[in-house]
Amino acid sequence: MNLETTMTDTSPARRAPLLALLSANTISLVGSTLTMIALPWFVLQTTGSAAKTGLAGFFLFLPAFIAGIFGGTLVDRFGYKRVSIAADIISGLAIALIPLFYYTIGLAFWQLLALVFLAGLLEIPGLTARRSLLPELAVMARVRLERVNASFEAIQHLALLLGPPIAGILIVWLGASNVLWIDAATFVASALIVAPAIPASLAAAKQATTSRYRDELRAGLRFLRHDRLLLSLAVCLAITNFFGNTLFAVLLPVYVKQTFDSPTVLGLMASSYGAGALVGAMIFGAIGHRLPRRATWIAAFTVSPLLFWALTTSLPLPVVLAAIALVGVVGGPTNPLLVTIRHERIPKELRGRVFSTFSAIAQVAAPLGVLCAGGLVEAIGLRTTVLILAVCAQTVGFAMFFVPAFHAMGASAPLAVPRSEFVESS
Repeated sequence: MNLETTMTDTSPARRAPLLALLSANTISLVGSTLTMIALPWFVLQTTGSAAKTGLAGFFLFLPAFIAGIFGGTLVDRFGYKRVSIAADIISGLAIALIPLFYYTIGLAFWQLLALVFLAGLLEIPGLTARRSLLPELAVMARVRLERVNASFEAIQHLALLLGPPIAGILIVWLGASNVLWIDAATFVASALIVAPAIPASLAAAKQATTSRYRDELRAGLRFLRHDRLLLSLAVCLAITNFFGNTLFAVLLPVYVKQTFDSPTVLGLMASSYGAGALVGAMIFGAIGHRLPRRATWIAAFTVSPLLFWALTTSLPLPVVLAAIALVGVVGGPTNPLLVTIRHERIPKELRGRVFSTFSAIAQVAAPLGVLCAGGLVEAIGLRTTVLILAVCAQTVGFAMFFVPAFHAMGASAPLAVPRSEFVESS
């Protein structure tokens, strides 16, 4: 589909489906940010162990790789709408079982890890399904794809702005375990909004197929392997997520617990990042089609280590919050830029597989990073751990100047080889 030419037709704009999808995603993500604060705080309160907190984070991020590799083909087969709804329902059920077990039969640590794993298992397929709907919804609403992607990704930052301070207050008021009930309810609400709102004509990426699952899986992998830009971006994110995901999963909760002993402060930190990133995403939505893509991307990863450096010092809380917000502003455009590039380069019939596989590669090192961070904090202390990660993250940020494939970000490029080499015939 040529999105630009399709937008020039005279069909009336239909924005209700797009607004419904954005609303459902907002509700779900606000709930997820509650868990982002409540879960590590719950583990720290019940175990007192930074290593176990890191282990819980490991099991939260581990499913992203597994489901990303194998779930994308299911997204293409069963349809974007069905997978989005199923992901919300299963994730909500898994989250709800954590407080249910805790208050009834008791919750062993291994059970917590299993439920956290289940809650994250369909996160990537669900997100892939919703992102895969965006190009057609953009055409239907007659809105530029950059603006739609910016709006979709800005929701994540809006959730970070609203959810964490609410989580901090609710943890003090209700307790960390009870906050998880609210997240479970938001998943159900998201599914109930998407079910009637998305047109049936957009529910699936393709019609019934007689090809084998394995062949479809290989088609997505082959496409990504042959696209040097997408593969380079995925590998780049795999490295940076090794460091970046340790912040909210381990480092900031331990830092706040040791320094302030207040979940409200942890909520303020996450909210500061959300506010900055929301501003950055809004800037991309307004002028993203004019921004130099490579410079925008590299700037985000050379500035982001500032947050690590801030935690190695004894700066006042307002200064730390300002540093977090600055990192958010510079990094805010990266997600909508990345999604736009993928929409431009990936054919619709491969969208679920390639989006999902891309996300799997991007998250492959995140569980290990979170696990290592928790162990290092207990072994050598928080400040030393943060200093090591700061040096590594800064080195990776500067190294992006020397990645040749990033020069191809400038504009949408034709596929390097014919689609028929990747898409199986039916």
